[in-house]
Amino acid sequence: MPRKRRTRQHIIADLSINHVERFILRCGYSAERIAYDYGTDLSISTYNASGEIENGAIYVQVKATDTPIADPTAPTIPIVLNTKDLDLWLQEPMPFILIFYHAQEEIAYWYYLQAKLSELDLSALGNTYTIHLEKQNIIDETAVHLFATYKNRVLHQIQESFRHEI
Repeated sequence: MPRKRRTRQHIIADLSINHVERFILRCGYSAERIAYDYGTDLSISTYNASGEIENGAIYVQVKATDTPIADPTAPTIPIVLNTKDLDLWLQEPMPFILIFYHAQEEIAYWYYLQAKLSELDLSALGNTYTIHLEKQNIIDETAVHLFATYKNRVLHQIQESFRHEI
């Protein structure tokens, strides 16, 4: 009887997470893999210069492919997303970053969902929506530090108007 197989898709999914985690760790941050994936693969915790944990988190969803990019000369990569996922991601107050990992090239690109799609009317869409990732937005330490800056900006905005009530 044949056993279950580890497919190429399983392998590139693991490689994609590993690729992103390495840059997070190089920044001195930590990444928590989400075991029950309902549209979130990683949660990033950031730390200050003294190594103390900071408030808030950065959420990440990683998409991986082995397929060549349709137009390698284009400045963007079209990615088709499920609108149910978009609904979850866009309603999250903390930054949600979509990452597209190209396994053949061993490179990943990022997209700050709430910042780019804040005006999107999901009720006017069908089941899918196509975004265009800019190829200049490559995952590296600079990008991960930028995500932390986005998180801190959101926290600052929240703290100006947020109250815990009973």
